[in-house]
Amino acid sequence: MLHRLLLESDRLRAEVVPEVGGGLARLDWLGGSAPAPLLRALAPDAQGLPLPSQLACFPLLPWSNRMAPTGFEFGDRRHVPTPNRAGEPCPIHGDGWQQAWAVESHTLDAALLRLERFDAAPFAYDATLRYALEGDALVVELAVRNAGAGALPFGLGLHPWLPDPQGARLRARATQVWLSGPDKLPSMRSLLPPDWNFIDDARLPPDGVDNVFEGWDGQAHIGWPARGVGLAIETNMDYFILYAPPGRDFFCFEPVDHPINAHNLPGYPGLSILAPGASLRRRVVFRGTAL
Repeated sequence: MLHRLLLESDRLRAEVVPEVGGGLARLDWLGGSAPAPLLRALAPDAQGLPLPSQLACFPLLPWSNRMAPTGFEFGDRRHVPTPNRAGEPCPIHGDGWQQAWAVESHTLDAALLRLERFDAAPFAYDATLRYALEGDALVVELAVRNAGAGALPFGLGLHPWLPDPQGARLRARATQVWLSGPDKLPSMRSLLPPDWNFIDDARLPPDGVDNVFEGWDGQAHIGWPARGVGLAIETNMDYFILYAPPGRDFFCFEPVDHPINAHNLPGYPGLSILAPGASLRRRVVFRGTAL
C-alpha cells in the first residue's frame, strides 16, 4: 500500500509520497465551500506504486528535463548519464524522481525527506526535500550536495502537474523562449510569439507548447475562473518550462534554475558548479488563492 504523509492546515491539504520520487500526491485548496485541487491529484485508490508522471508534483535533480544523449563535457572529461525513461533517447530529469526517499521527520504541517545517491554516476549526491504548510502556502525547499570526487554542474527544479488546461489562465513574465528541434532539445532563442506571451493573464496555447522560457522574474499566477480558485507560484529561479499538450486534461508549469540541455550550452547557463561537498538550495512557494 502506498505510504501517504498527510499535511493539513486551515487553508491547504497536501499528501507526500516518499516512495515515489519524494513527490506530492495532491495539493488542495480548502478556502472555499469545498476542497479544490490546485495540482492534479493522484487517484486516492491508486494500486501499487504509481509512476511519477501520475503524481501532482515531483522534484528535479541533479538536473531538469532533457540532456543530449551524448552527455556533456566538463573538466576535460565526457560524462554520459544513462537514458532513464522507456522510449526516450535523452536522459531526463536527473534521477531523484525515480528513487524512494527516506522520511527524516513528519508533523501535521511539515515533512522532511532525504535521498542519498553516493554511488550514482556521473552525479553522486545527497539531497533533502522539505514540504511545509505556512498559512495559505505550501513551501517546498529542495537542496542537493555534491558527494562526488570532482566538481560538476548541478541544477534543480520542480515538476508540478496542473488540472483543467482549457479553463486555466496563466500569468508569468518572461523575456525569451528557447525553440526546439525535432529532438526536443533547444536550438535557438526567440522573442515570445504572441500566443506564448503571458505578461497578462492568457489562455494556454491551443496548439500546444513544450518549451523553456527565460528571463522569468520568479512570479507566476494560474487562475481557474470557472472554479473560483487560483495558484500563485514564487521562486528564486529564472526559468520555467511550460508543457501543455493539446487535447489533454493536464499541463505542467515547471520552475527550474537552468534551460533544457544547459550542460551543452555555452557557459552552462543557470547551472551551479558545485565543488565536492558544496551545496545548492532552491525554494518554491505554492500559494492558494480564491478568485
